[in-house]
Amino acid sequence: MRSIWKGAISFGLVTIPVKLYSATEQRDVAFHQVHREDAGRIRYKRVCTKDGEEVPYSDIAKGYELATGEIVVLTDEDFAELPLSTSRRIDVLQFTPEEQVDPIYFNKTYYLEPDAQGVKPYILLRDALEDSGKVAVVKVALRQRESLATLRVRDGVFVLETMLWPDEIREADFPFLEEDVDVRAQELQMAASLIDTMTGDFEPADYNDRYREALEAVIEAKVEGREVVAPEAEEEVPAAADLLSALRASVEAAKKGRADKGDGEPRKAAAKSGRGTAKTGAAKTGAAKSGAAEKTADTKSKPKAKTGTRKTA
Repeated sequence: MRSIWKGAISFGLVTIPVKLYSATEQRDVAFHQVHREDAGRIRYKRVCTKDGEEVPYSDIAKGYELATGEIVVLTDEDFAELPLSTSRRIDVLQFTPEEQVDPIYFNKTYYLEPDAQGVKPYILLRDALEDSGKVAVVKVALRQRESLATLRVRDGVFVLETMLWPDEIREADFPFLEEDVDVRAQELQMAASLIDTMTGDFEPADYNDRYREALEAVIEAKVEGREVVAPEAEEEVPAAADLLSALRASVEAAKKGRADKGDGEPRKAAAKSGRGTAKTGAAKTGAAKSGAAEKTADTKSKPKAKTGTRKTA
C-alpha cells in the first residue's frame, strides 16, 4: 500500500507521527466508453461554454453558483488562506463508548501506521484505547475538507473512520411512520422465529459478489472466443397469500436450508459449498474450457493455423 497523507495524532501534549492509508477498495469491473463500431475510446474535452475554446487544467478554477445564477470564482490561493488547523494533525477531542456512535455517520475508512520515531507512543495509545473499550473522537482535514472521525483499534492497527457532520444526515421523514398499523402477536412471534432460525456468526468470507463473478466470466468468454452462457436464474417462489403465510414459509425454507448444509458442519465448509454453487456462470462454461484444453493439446504437435484478427471491446 502507498500512503496518501502524512501527519500526527495530537493526544494532549503527546504527538504521534503517522502515515495514512486507504483501508478499503472497490472490487468492481472497470469499463471505458468506446465506439460500438470499432471499439475506439471516447474522449471528452473541457470546453468553455462562453467562447467554445478548450481549456487546459492550469486555467480551471472552482466556481460557486449563487441563487441569481452568477458565479463566484475561487482560486487555489483562496483555499490556501482558509484556516485549517488540522491540516496535518489528527486532534483527539474526547473518548466515548463505541456503541454511542451511530454507524450512519461513518464515511470512509483508513489505516494509520506510525513513523519510526512514533512507534512507542502509538503502541501506548493503542493499548490504552483497546483496554478502555472506547473510541477516540477526533477532528482531521483531508483533501481540504475538515471532518469529524473516530479512532479505534483493529488487528493491532489504528483505524480512522471519517464521519459526516450532523447536518449531512437526512431525516427519516416518511408518511408510514404516522400510520397506525396493527401487528398481530402471532405475526410478531413468527417473525421472531424466522430471525432465530437465520441467526449465525457473521463470517464475511461466506459471501461473494455473484454479479461481478458472472460479469468476469462473460468477459473471459469473449476474450477466448467462446459462447457466452447466461448464469442460471434463481427459481422464483410464488407470492404467499398473506403475511403470516409468507413468514411461515420463510421459516420452513430457512430450516430446510440449514438442514441441507448440515448443522454439525463448520460454517467455513458450508461457505465453501455456497461459493461453489454461486459461480454458476463460470461453471457453465466449464465444458467450453474443456474443449479449448483438448484443442490446445492437439495443436501442440501441429503448427498453429493462421487466424483472422478479431475485434475485442
